[in-house]
Amino acid sequence: MIHYLALAVISAATLAYEVLLVRLFAIVQWHHFAFMAISIALLGFGASGTWLALWQHRVGSRFTPTFAASAALFALSAPASFLAAQSLPFNALAIVWDPGQLLYLLAMYLLLVVPFFCGATCVGLAFVCCGDKVGRVYAFNLVGSAVGTLGIVAALFVLSPSDALRLIAALGFIAAGLVALDGRLAFWPALSAGGAILALTVLVALPEAWFALRISDYKALPGALNVMGTKVLGERSGPLGLLSVVESPSVPFRYVPGLSLNAPMTPPDQLGVFFDGDSMTAITRFDGRREGLAWLDYTTDALAYHLLEEPRVLVLGAGGGSSVLQALYHRATRIDVVELDANMVRLVGEDHAQYAGDIYKRPDIQVHVAEARGFVSSSKDQWDAVQIPLLDAFGAAAGMHGLSETYIYTVEAFEQYLKRLRPGGWLSITRWLKLPPRDALRLFATALEALRRSGIENPEQRLVLLRGLNTTTLLVKSGVVTGTEIAKARAFSAERSFDLCYYPGISADEANRFNILDEPYFFAGTTALIGTGRDAFMARYKFDIAPSTDEQPYFFDFLKWRTLPELVAIRRAGGAGLLELGKLILVATMIQATLLSAVFIAAPLWTTRRVLARSSQVWRVAIYFFALGLGFLFVEIAFIQKFILFLGHPLYAVAVVLTGFLLFAGVGSAASSWFAERIDAWQRAHLDWGRHLSAIQLSVMGIIAVSLLYLLILPALFDSLRSLADIAKILASLGLIAPLAFFMGMPFPLGLSRLWSGSRTLVPWAWGVNGCASVLGVILASLIAMTWGFSSVVLAASLLYAGAAAILRRPL
Repeated sequence: MIHYLALAVISAATLAYEVLLVRLFAIVQWHHFAFMAISIALLGFGASGTWLALWQHRVGSRFTPTFAASAALFALSAPASFLAAQSLPFNALAIVWDPGQLLYLLAMYLLLVVPFFCGATCVGLAFVCCGDKVGRVYAFNLVGSAVGTLGIVAALFVLSPSDALRLIAALGFIAAGLVALDGRLAFWPALSAGGAILALTVLVALPEAWFALRISDYKALPGALNVMGTKVLGERSGPLGLLSVVESPSVPFRYVPGLSLNAPMTPPDQLGVFFDGDSMTAITRFDGRREGLAWLDYTTDALAYHLLEEPRVLVLGAGGGSSVLQALYHRATRIDVVELDANMVRLVGEDHAQYAGDIYKRPDIQVHVAEARGFVSSSKDQWDAVQIPLLDAFGAAAGMHGLSETYIYTVEAFEQYLKRLRPGGWLSITRWLKLPPRDALRLFATALEALRRSGIENPEQRLVLLRGLNTTTLLVKSGVVTGTEIAKARAFSAERSFDLCYYPGISADEANRFNILDEPYFFAGTTALIGTGRDAFMARYKFDIAPSTDEQPYFFDFLKWRTLPELVAIRRAGGAGLLELGKLILVATMIQATLLSAVFIAAPLWTTRRVLARSSQVWRVAIYFFALGLGFLFVEIAFIQKFILFLGHPLYAVAVVLTGFLLFAGVGSAASSWFAERIDAWQRAHLDWGRHLSAIQLSVMGIIAVSLLYLLILPALFDSLRSLADIAKILASLGLIAPLAFFMGMPFPLGLSRLWSGSRTLVPWAWGVNGCASVLGVILASLIAMTWGFSSVVLAASLLYAGAAAILRRPL
């Protein structure tokens, strides 16, 4: 029993390491390169299958020492691989024009393969040596993985990422010690005790400097720290990100996106707050005097306040609090502040509360730690102004966030925002200015579509768009824009040298007066979008500006494949910034992963061809386990996205859905043998019923039926359950996941049991094939979702499971 516990511990450590790497590389590099590196690193699972297929006859009789050594090597390599990878001089921004960066990226992949190889070897070894109990082995593997996934997220609330790395290393040593206790040789208990002592040493005694994170020199924080006298005042870390508070006395921060050059006053002192070393917001010194905030009236997002009197305001994403101060300056009677990251609220409301003027202690300000969509959909209140300020880094405007889903800028989100506006109220959304126009036109198109879906005739009569030097602001009214409001908008813009790009009745000569462009691109784009030829305009536009939806929430993905050759041709002439990197990274990763997977899968076939040549079923085995790997990941990824809006928090969705799938799939795996026996017994008792279905086919039917049913009922079901408390939502989510995950836990152990009985030498190879498919599954699911939506991912998973069941209709 102890070796099953050791298996669960190493499974927990491996999955925890995978989740932690996302967090670590989001800090030291960028989010999408973390995704790329981890996807390739997971090929360590395929490599372990290859190694076990080649050496199974030697390691099969040496389970204890091989497992213990692999677990110990995982413990050593998990921190070492990451620390070595972060020391590479890799510049993600230069990868478009500097092919040499690909060598550093490859080195990163090779380093990260090592711990996954070691952890997967432990799991694969258990399948090789305990194939007659494959259901139990797979159950402990999945349950351990579930605990690791949930545990690392919980640990990040109290541990820094570097301390969490120590914890994972300690788990590897603990797994080695546990399996040693199960050994028959006298020295194994001593080795177990030594492993436990070493684990504590790794966790506590090693110098902090060994685990220090080295943020890329090309991110914003290292650049700011190069200024003389600049220093980090403090940090707060959590699962959502690392927040670093920076003071720069010699060259003060003046972070006011969209500030007019006509502003007659200078912003006061600020503290810079960097999210994961890059995206910046600012905590502004506030002495309580309203007149000291007049500079906030000279940004593009201040227009909404000139169209309202003493409004009630909702701020979705407060950051360092500048938008809150702006609402105070404009005499808002009540301000509801929604901020996703509790640590950001603590920085403004506790750590630097006096500096910020104790704004979160004011009776007219209510702070809500929540996800924006979740808060709006569950609230019954209404506001005069809903402000969505600019909080992301300019990297989003340079194509760096193409892989990031965001549910803030979708058609469905706009519909919810508009429902929360009082009659005559305004929705105000600010984005970085891009040339050629992308963000602004997609927002404009999204607003038009949301208004049309809401049954509004002539939706173009409710929109205003203006631009400054580096930002654009879209305003959507709950009502028709009046002549008086147009006059106020024109006066506001003229005084601040902002250009109105659209309002009902605007002429071309008004749209390009101050910040002069070669052509009035924004006016031309908005005019085309309100016309009858809008679909043709979006089709021929060089970038994808179609409205984003909850089904395809990739707002920052503007790439059109037909434009790619033109963009590549001009990249060395200053056009590299036009390349939207999201899909390109996915395709590049897909190519590399496919090539490496082919090597890992084909290698044992070639090396052990004499043994495998006697098995005519080898390709059936490959297709079956490959389809299962793809299908499992497809379903997981799709339903994580489906549950984000219901749970109201991306972190909750990832933790709850992954834990639910792994936990209940483990239960299904444990019950798979019992299920198969009952099916066989029933079929023997009903021979006269004709052709029967196998346990694999029945479990696949369950997967497909529940998946398709959920596609139909989940939206309405979520709406009916949205008023539940958070804990009740989590329990409801686990209850919904349970039947689907239970069935998904069966096909793999049932197939492996058949393989163990008929072609035992293929067991580790099948494990490697499944691991490689998991890598490709992450990438393929993202590509399918970005192109056709998440429902298409579920449909593809259903086809894969159906194909797998058809492949194994005949015995192996």
